[in-house]
Amino acid sequence: MRQRVAVLWLITGLMACAAAQQPSKSIVIHAGRLLDVKTGKTLSHQTIVIEGERIVSLGGVVPAGAKVIDLPNATVLPGMIDVHTHLTMDPEDAGLRSLTISVPRQALVGARNARATLLAGFTTVRNVGAYSYADIALRDGINAGDVPGPRMQVSGPPLGITGGHCDINVLPWESHVSSLGAADGIAAVQHTVRENIKYGADMIKVCATGGVMSRGDDPQHSQYTMEELKAIVADAHRLGRPVAAHAHGAEGIRWASEAGVDSIEHGSYLDEAGIAVLKKNGTYLVPTLALEDWLLENMERIHLPEYAQQKARAVFAVAQKNMARAFASGVKIALGTDAAVFPHGLNARELAAYVKLGMTPADAIRTTTVNAADLLRWSDRVGSLEAGKFADIVAVDGDPLQDITTMQHVKFVMKGGTVYKNDYAER
Repeated sequence: MRQRVAVLWLITGLMACAAAQQPSKSIVIHAGRLLDVKTGKTLSHQTIVIEGERIVSLGGVVPAGAKVIDLPNATVLPGMIDVHTHLTMDPEDAGLRSLTISVPRQALVGARNARATLLAGFTTVRNVGAYSYADIALRDGINAGDVPGPRMQVSGPPLGITGGHCDINVLPWESHVSSLGAADGIAAVQHTVRENIKYGADMIKVCATGGVMSRGDDPQHSQYTMEELKAIVADAHRLGRPVAAHAHGAEGIRWASEAGVDSIEHGSYLDEAGIAVLKKNGTYLVPTLALEDWLLENMERIHLPEYAQQKARAVFAVAQKNMARAFASGVKIALGTDAAVFPHGLNARELAAYVKLGMTPADAIRTTTVNAADLLRWSDRVGSLEAGKFADIVAVDGDPLQDITTMQHVKFVMKGGTVYKNDYAER
């Protein structure tokens, strides 16, 4: 009996020691500067109290025993959001090389790129297109804690017409190969939307015009008809999924917005009529500008096919002028990079591209925080540092309102209360 009591006391003591060594559920961040992204004001000497995954308060009482993270010389902001990524792909994957990469391999590539994206300060992304359902597998792996990465909304295979931008067009006819998302006609597009949702898609991606990286199509040409676009949007929205439309050409931009899509991706040939339609319908525009200089400089190195090189030069020649006009007109903008066309982890370069075209640094930062969260329908959980939202927090040296390139050098990354990067701790 005495031995049993002694063993019980020993176990109880060990459990108490173990409990004492567990990390506290409360974390407090002392920020030398905190950027309120909604107002654009920088606040000094702020305290962020975190319990578990979420922010409890700003400036509240510090809980006893809380872990304290001091960032006295940093500017603290909400984690950034990129609403146009392809984490399971790389810049070298264009053309025939894309046929050599299996879906399981793409999921593993995605794990690597997810980590790079998170460490760059992007704690949330929208993945708008992947082969098969590799992006859904990646999202689920991140959510399960198997691999580090940002929060993800994913589309699965993008919808596109036979022979269009989102179809495989690099094989001869006798191969009889089409992409999984290729669908023509109202019945077929409805089926494909429902199938993507069946297998876990959070949102729907549709290719409304031709593209740059595809063979045999023209970025300025519309692909889906208005009737097909309306059918896609109607089914997606009825089932609670937003729709993103790849659209370079002016007509395709207008059609997609009038059909009710939530965002236009790229928008390269956007004209005055298109701007008016986007503003009337409240459609977000997701420019992808930072990739342009990188791709022009690296076309030969990554063996970009000649047809893609020619189209890229033509599209890039007009895109920046049209985006600058859209910025000045008051079109709603959310940050997207098309990461995969240029390297993952360089996402924050997009902010500098926006400022170069006339956007203020504060407005540029809003495109990757509050605006992006609104587009994702996640304003209740990400996009600003407020009580009740996820503790997705980044920090940089200096003042990003004075030098937006500061955002390209994130020194601290927290997602959901877990620290993934803290260069300040090494000083």
